[in-house]
Formats: sequence, structure tokens, C-alpha cells
Amino acid sequence: MKKLIVLIIVVAMLLTACSPGGSDDYVVEITERFFVNQTTEVLRNPERYLGRTIRLEGIFITVQLPGVDDDFHFVHRLTDGCCGPIEPIGFEVRLDGIAPLPDDTWVEVIGVLEQYENIWQHDALRLEVASLTEMSERGAEFVAQ
Repeated sequence: MKKLIVLIIVVAMLLTACSPGGSDDYVVEITERFFVNQTTEVLRNPERYLGRTIRLEGIFITVQLPGVDDDFHFVHRLTDGCCGPIEPIGFEVRLDGIAPLPDDTWVEVIGVLEQYENIWQHDALRLEVASLTEMSERGAEFVAQ
């Protein structure tokens, strides 16, 4: 019975990228295998992750909206959608002093999760990027859990 309880705790820690001891200092690793589950966990429960460093790999894109001066940058992967056959899942990223990369570049991003008021005056989440690195080897662009 003790082994089962320990196994359940270890699996829960892996799924939520937690480290033993609950320290705020660890980096939350969004892994390829659990990309959808871990990203969804962060987006649904931001209060657990605000101010924490998050690391993930994915596809870099820049979005330009009509009538808006600022560009929006994202790192995402593709998954089965609830509202369509394929949807992106990932994070908006803020590149303060970091040059954007071309669209469809495979990147590793490390950043701190922050909440801000977007152009529609709604609370939104994004990563304040500390590091944006082009990767030579691509991971799985399409992920499913």
C-alpha cells in the first residue's frame, strides 16, 4: 500500500512539474510527453505558477493584429482542438530587449509567468522571456494527451 501511495505522489509531481519540498525556486519544465496537460494546468491555475520560471520548447510565431501597433509573440505546439480539428496550445511571450525569430522557428524559451492586462482590458498570461534559443532539432509539433 505504501508503494502505491509513493507511486501516485511521484506521478502527480511529474505531471505538474513539481519538485519535492514545494520550493518556488525550481524551473517548471513543460515536457513534450505531457505538454498539453502541463500547459493546461498552468493556464487553469495561474495562481500556482505566477512568478515562477517556466521552460518549454515549441514553434515560435509572431501575430500582427489589424489596428494594433504591437506585435504578439507565441511559443506553441499543435493539438486536437475542442472547437476545430487542430489548435495551438502554448504561451504568449514578451521579448523585452530580445529580437524575435522568424515564424516557424523551433525554440526553447525560458521565462517567468506573469499576468497583465491585454489590449482588450482583460487579464492575460504571458512569459517574460529570459532566454529564447533557436534549436537545431525539432520536437513533436503535434502533441496529444
